[in-house]
Amino acid sequence: MLTDYHKTLLQIARDAIGERFSIAGVVNITEAIDKYPELLEPGAVFVTITQKGQLKGCIGTIEPYRSLLDDIIGNAKSAAFSDSRFKPLKPHEIDGVDIEISILSKPQPVDYDSVETLKKMVKPMIDGVVLSKGYHRAVFLPQVWEKVSGFDEFFNHLCRKAGLPGTCIYDLPKIEKFTVTKIEE
Repeated sequence: MLTDYHKTLLQIARDAIGERFSIAGVVNITEAIDKYPELLEPGAVFVTITQKGQLKGCIGTIEPYRSLLDDIIGNAKSAAFSDSRFKPLKPHEIDGVDIEISILSKPQPVDYDSVETLKKMVKPMIDGVVLSKGYHRAVFLPQVWEKVSGFDEFFNHLCRKAGLPGTCIYDLPKIEKFTVTKIEE
């Protein structure tokens, strides 16, 4: 069940997207900040946009560097208009999309010495993962677990997303894990 706070966050994201099309915002930002001062605290979110169950855009931040409010606004706009995998949203599409916000916990390094150890330390359906090796980096939200058949497929896709061979996990890249608070319409 969505709380008033969660509804406000989703509406802020929708208003940010609607601003591009001169659609008046519903949320009074000043009142929202007065009611929810945590909006001004540092936060990292991913905003995912779907249309009829199909991904339309997903952009996010792994580490907080701006306020939660600014991260939601910035990532909502980027997911709607700047995700290079998709065409930008058009004005007639905005009412037909669903928005999901994932608020990330601070990523924690995973100290592991083998794939078997890693399997014990990363919890499917709970942990999101940041994989880094040299200049290569990729992230999967915990929701990705729902779309794969298990650990091996998850990490195979994550390695390839980072621009590495699908078996890169056996080279023991840097792994960080995080959880999310998922808010969806």
